[in-house]
Amino acid sequence: MVRRGTRTAGGRRTARTDVAGSARRLRIGRLLLVLALVLTGTKLILVQGFDAQDLSAAAAQQRFTNDAIPAERGSFTDRSGNVLAFSSEARQLYATPTRLADEQDKAHAEDPTEPTSDQYKREIARFIAKQLGNRVAEQDVLAALFSNATYTTIGPLIEPALARTITEKYPQIGEEYRATREYPAGKNGANVLGGARWSQDAQKIEGRLGLESSMDKLLAGTDGKKVADTAMGSDLVIPGTERELEPAVPGSDVELTLDSDLQYMVQNKLSDYAKKAGARSAGAVVLDSHTGEVYALANDKSFDPNSPSWGPDGLGNAVVTNPFEPGSVNKVITAAGAIEDGLMRPETVMQVPGSIKVADRTVSDAWSHGTVPLTFTGVLGKSSNVGTLMAAQRLGEDRFDDLVHKFGLGQTTGIGLPGESAGSVPPREDWSGSTFANLPIGQGLSMTVLQMASMYQAIANDGVRVPPRVISAQTGPDGVRVERPQPEGVRVVNPQTANTVKDMLRAVVQEEPQQGTGKDAALEGYQISGKTGTAQQIDPTCKCYSNSTYWITFAGMVPADNPRFVVGLMLDAPKSGTPESKSAAPLFHDIADYLTLRYRIPLSPTPAPAQVLQVE
Repeated sequence: MVRRGTRTAGGRRTARTDVAGSARRLRIGRLLLVLALVLTGTKLILVQGFDAQDLSAAAAQQRFTNDAIPAERGSFTDRSGNVLAFSSEARQLYATPTRLADEQDKAHAEDPTEPTSDQYKREIARFIAKQLGNRVAEQDVLAALFSNATYTTIGPLIEPALARTITEKYPQIGEEYRATREYPAGKNGANVLGGARWSQDAQKIEGRLGLESSMDKLLAGTDGKKVADTAMGSDLVIPGTERELEPAVPGSDVELTLDSDLQYMVQNKLSDYAKKAGARSAGAVVLDSHTGEVYALANDKSFDPNSPSWGPDGLGNAVVTNPFEPGSVNKVITAAGAIEDGLMRPETVMQVPGSIKVADRTVSDAWSHGTVPLTFTGVLGKSSNVGTLMAAQRLGEDRFDDLVHKFGLGQTTGIGLPGESAGSVPPREDWSGSTFANLPIGQGLSMTVLQMASMYQAIANDGVRVPPRVISAQTGPDGVRVERPQPEGVRVVNPQTANTVKDMLRAVVQEEPQQGTGKDAALEGYQISGKTGTAQQIDPTCKCYSNSTYWITFAGMVPADNPRFVVGLMLDAPKSGTPESKSAAPLFHDIADYLTLRYRIPLSPTPAPAQVLQVE
């Protein structure tokens, strides 16, 4: 007899064995199903719960693109409100040629009355060329539309209204925001303003030079935000789908102390004068004698910031970045110190020889002479090196060094213009015996044209040097105007000393009875004070002072009896043989003449009294 559940002679399982195996498989299958359900449920919880925000953002990112809305850049104006730089909106037309072709071919297939993609592109090209006139050729538009590019720009930047006319008629053409920077005055004041350009990377105007660069953050404002639909599988914006999420906040407007009309006149006069003198370069500064405000700051070379390409010539601002040895204009330090300390009076007679030895150096005057009885006023009026060094020796090295720094040399003025140089003054501890043979006559130290003008501003302003400034005020996006505070003044000498030196400097422009070195600076009807300067440049071949290459300088005040303006001028290496190469005094005359007319400065009540330069 055969039992159930046992194997038969043929090797087959019994019915009991088959039932047990089936039950085991069923349990395993149920376990796997439960495990799969648990895993699926866990994944669902993660997707719908913990990962929902990230996944939603990722999905949105595939459908949308977030972009910045560039803030309107602030403007620059001069002291009278004349606009020197401003931004305007423009638009750049663009297309997605491959997408346009696919969509139009699909539309034509569904409705044969619709034009083919080729026909449609030609229609668009004709319309754009007609709207833009001579600013773009129809062939150029066709070339863009028939390219195989996924994205291409069309034509130049155009006005927003014109772009809207085109995109409303042909929504397949998109428009991108652009900002352009405009400079109505062109080269006028460009060395101060600098320049700004559209940055494709930043998608906004960025300052590149001058104040546009150093004040970029203030001018730029705060960008807004916008979102736009993007084509499937790409980051290309679908034209017409942009939406604003957060508005942009405009940048601040900046008011400068410059007088754009005066700046134009000074810049052109300076450039013309430098050319006639054959000078390598030239600079000019006009300061308000009481506030230190810069009314004009000019270089002989400039550039047009509206030009598509800049420089390299004329891009810098040498008036504040390039120091030079000033020569005799520096003699005002010795004069002020000697008067202040009671060592000299204007009428003090000095027996001045033709040369003087200081340590191992012998210094001579610019003209040959034996011992002559010059008044201290005459030492300035005739620009005697020897007489100046005699007075400097009475003043002493330490006192002279103290005055050098009070006059602002060896330190930046803080005007706020990029790249400003402090010039150079040898540290007191490094002076040798012959150092004091150079410094009082303006050799062995250097300054910028701005620093030179600032020195004379101190004399014109009763002995108080007010650091020059070129930024007057700023107006924020809320429309509130905030004036920049006037810098605190530095007392250099007392008022009586300053007035005495100012009066002595009238001898420089005197013609009769005894002539000064700057008679061509004289202006009929006005008392003028000033100082000429000639400084030898270093000859690179011998590393010594050249006898043929000079810096020519002039610093003066108008009018001397009640100073309103101070003018500083410098010519770098003028060629000999031309009248303009010998002195900057005639240029001062022309600028002073313009100042008196423009600002209606009253005539001096009396002519300048005759100064005694040399006693008989």
